[in-house]
This record gives sequence, C-alpha cells and structure tokens, in this order.
Amino acid sequence: MKAYDVKKGNVVEYNNAVYQIRDIERSSPQGRGGNVKFRFTMYSVPGGTKLDVSMGAEDELKEVELSRRQATFSYKDGDAFVFLDDEDYTPYTLDADVVGDLAGYIVADLTGCYVQIIDDAPVALQLPQSVAIEVVETPPELKGGTATKRPKPAKLSTGIEIMVPEYIGNGERVLVNTTTGEFAGRAD
Repeated sequence: MKAYDVKKGNVVEYNNAVYQIRDIERSSPQGRGGNVKFRFTMYSVPGGTKLDVSMGAEDELKEVELSRRQATFSYKDGDAFVFLDDEDYTPYTLDADVVGDLAGYIVADLTGCYVQIIDDAPVALQLPQSVAIEVVETPPELKGGTATKRPKPAKLSTGIEIMVPEYIGNGERVLVNTTTGEFAGRAD
C-alpha cells in the first residue's frame, strides 16, 4: 500500500520487521513541485521498539496479514492484561509494554476491543473509540462561574487524569475518547 493510504493502527512490514503505526505526521512543503512527506512513528511487533520513518506519499509499505479478534477485557494478571475472545473465549495475554498508554482506558469487562494476532501470538490492541470511566477525584464546581466553560482536572478510576467540564462531579461516569484522551460526554 502507498504511504498516503496508511492509517493509525495499521501493521506494516519495514526492513524485514513488523511494525504497528502509532502516529502519522503529514507535511506538505510550500512552493511548486513540493512532495508531500509522511513521518510515521512505528513500534515493532512484538517488542515495542520505537522507530521514526519519513516517506514520500508514493512510497510503498507492505501491509502485514494479521487477524483481528473481537475480545472483552477479563482481568489483570500481574502487569499483563488478559482479554477473552468474544466467540470462542480464547484468552489473549498482552504485556503492559504492548498495551502501553492504552492501559489507562481499560476498565472491568470492557467490550468492543480488538486483539491483533500474527502467527497465533497477540501483538497489539485496539480499543473502542470511547470508554466509560468513573471520576474518582475532581474539585467541586465553583458557584457563579457558569457563564464561562472552564475545564477542571479529574482523576479517573484507572489512574489517568483528563480535563472535564465544571458540572462533572465525583462518582460520575464519563466517556473518554481513546485516541485523543479527551472528555467525550457523560456516560450514563
């Protein structure tokens, strides 16, 4: 596939190794005849070694055949996360370094996840677009400050901190966008 077709989360082959695309920066130089360049932040699969690669829009990347299995988060085993296949209940164990920053969005019985598998080994995780997480600690709403929309920090039950609108209180469940890490609305 061409570099301009690559999306976040795709798994590609590069220099005889397998990588998952985590971030894409597109730069188009000003002026005539400027070639669009793509800068990919990739992590090796398995292993998670970071690699930054710049490519032209027409450069080829070979997409790796992998299967995606829909799974539900089951439990945490030490530092590893165990997901159960929604169809045949096969357990997939993903280490903390494979899960990475996504760990902050994984709540009990989280459904709609996809475990990516190469050669029967789980190598990567894709979470649903948004996840409902409970707010455990946030400052109280300031009275009289309703005309302006000021966000305030809120600590969630998974340990991550996001900015939420003032009307959100402790114990409420909020939707968090798993790609941007931003508040996406009330959950209930």
